[in-house]
Amino acid sequence: MQDITSLGQFFKAASTQFQVYDLGRRVQHIDMMAFEQIEQQRCPYPYPIQGHAQFAMVFWNDCAQHYIWFLKIPLDERGLLSGAATQQFLHMVAEAFGQNPNTELSQEQQDRLANHPFSFKPSETKLAVFNGLVRQQLALNTSNQYPLAKRYLQQEIPSEQWHQLGLQGLVDICVRLQDPQHKQLILNGLDNSPLEVKIALCQCLEHLSLDNDILAMLWSNLLAHPQQPTYFLQAMASSCEFSSRAIVDIHQQSGLTQALLISIAARNWRVLKQDAIRSIYLEALATHEQSFFNHIFADIVAIPELRSCCLSALRDPNRSATLSAAIGGLFQATTS
Repeated sequence: MQDITSLGQFFKAASTQFQVYDLGRRVQHIDMMAFEQIEQQRCPYPYPIQGHAQFAMVFWNDCAQHYIWFLKIPLDERGLLSGAATQQFLHMVAEAFGQNPNTELSQEQQDRLANHPFSFKPSETKLAVFNGLVRQQLALNTSNQYPLAKRYLQQEIPSEQWHQLGLQGLVDICVRLQDPQHKQLILNGLDNSPLEVKIALCQCLEHLSLDNDILAMLWSNLLAHPQQPTYFLQAMASSCEFSSRAIVDIHQQSGLTQALLISIAARNWRVLKQDAIRSIYLEALATHEQSFFNHIFADIVAIPELRSCCLSALRDPNRSATLSAAIGGLFQATTS
């Protein structure tokens, strides 16, 4: 164990297969080569949240027994995984597994690692989406909630009986949206179901890559339910085109509330790479309390893809007096 300096090395030494999923902003798979670069501190963690990397590692041995670690590792000022924290966790792993990384992974060993300082509990929705994605990727059976959800979206059950549905069943359908039959079930739900079911579907879809048919249905729902823009906007997170259209429309119709600003930062943040949308966003952000502006700006500027454009926005000569004042308050807070 003394030569093992990363989680990837540990699993390779144990001849154990593993996959990594980010659970910080959207639930999404992290490529193995990308994760190796992250662990070697050759690139920043791509989806930081509140100064941490929040991800899940699912791993299994030859017996096909699957285990999961939910890890929350602090990031340094460069956005890199904290080497000290990673080494501390690896030391705990070594103590739990002994000096032989090839030891069979037992439930008792998992229990010894269950309550460590780097563990976290995902939200119910993220846990359901993660479970659905893993089951699909590893060709495991769907949950026992799947049949009822399928029958409901096939309109074989009265729509008012939506309260019988389980979130995991809807997730199991959504993660299979590449299949035409499952895609049609999703379209059925977004077209004909009560608002409660549409919202639940949105909470699943916000973590997935959607095609234009589903995105167009979400857009129609956004226009039809102006009192619930957050859910339909978040569900469009995979599309910068539809996200930007939605943000412009909401901005013109009712304005960007704090809840919407938080949602955009958490789910639709890629759209902020567009100059026009970023300007709308920052101008709206500047109309709220200084502490809120500081918190959200710090959150989005930490995202590697947004860092340079957000810092450039601080020097934009065309910014409003309101935004200039908010930026001044940000500098004052960071230097005091």
